[in-house]
Amino acid sequence: MPDLELLDCGDGRRLERFGRVLVDRPAPGATMPRRLSAADWAKPDLRWSKGGWVRGAAADSWPVRVGDLTLECRPASGGQVGVFPEHAVTWAWLDAAVRTAAERLERPPEVLSLFAYTGGATLTCARAGARVTHVDSSRPAVAWARQNAALSRLAEAPVRWLAEDARAYVRRERRRGRHYDGVILDPPTYGHGDGAWQIDADLPALLDDLLALCGARPSLFLLSAHTLGYDGERLAAMVREHIGVGADGAPLALDSRAGNRLDLGAWACGGVHGPKPVARKRPSPARRP
Repeated sequence: MPDLELLDCGDGRRLERFGRVLVDRPAPGATMPRRLSAADWAKPDLRWSKGGWVRGAAADSWPVRVGDLTLECRPASGGQVGVFPEHAVTWAWLDAAVRTAAERLERPPEVLSLFAYTGGATLTCARAGARVTHVDSSRPAVAWARQNAALSRLAEAPVRWLAEDARAYVRRERRRGRHYDGVILDPPTYGHGDGAWQIDADLPALLDDLLALCGARPSLFLLSAHTLGYDGERLAAMVREHIGVGADGAPLALDSRAGNRLDLGAWACGGVHGPKPVARKRPSPARRP
């Protein structure tokens, strides 16, 4: 049984299993009715409601396995637990793209991971053979990512861990004339750093700067977002327009064991050595988690 599983969603909530822990938290996109009974939803280990953890906030951290990685979960601000299960599909794509790039380039590809949070994408690339620069503006998130590296036996992997504003760092790298074979970015809708981040205003300029770092034929390029209005085709069109590389888009979605689907954003990927994204199949519905 996988460590990450969406059991049910509906009425604005999502019920998930992260390893041994059940989590009940908001899901604005879950507008459908729930499929499981009230009893199935009744006793989660963690519950987030009205801006705070109302059950299990003092819980200790615990590990989950995602492919070959071991990642730490814990109750965090905003109802997060440190792992975004919908990104597992992007990590599978990155693993294949990095391995192909390393073989074709006959050296470890240099990958820039922006808005990198707790390091799932970074560690996927490092395990697949890349040299990675991990950039996130939050020092606690970078520390969390380094803990995940240790748990995944990648503490000695060639990763540079930087608590930096993504836009400022990319501008400096552009002035330095640096080159990267691949870029990953998962920008928020809004954020803080060297001036407030707004995806509508700031993402196009960031992509233009990234073109200067990776060129028009990067080995791999992955852009994801959880912002309303940014579906897979829009993200792919932005990659094509600003980076000049062919790209395909797909939804970031989770299929529950109960049989309903929760849309959580979108992603687009492309590059000389990147395969197309693989669409996820819906599971067969079940009555109970």
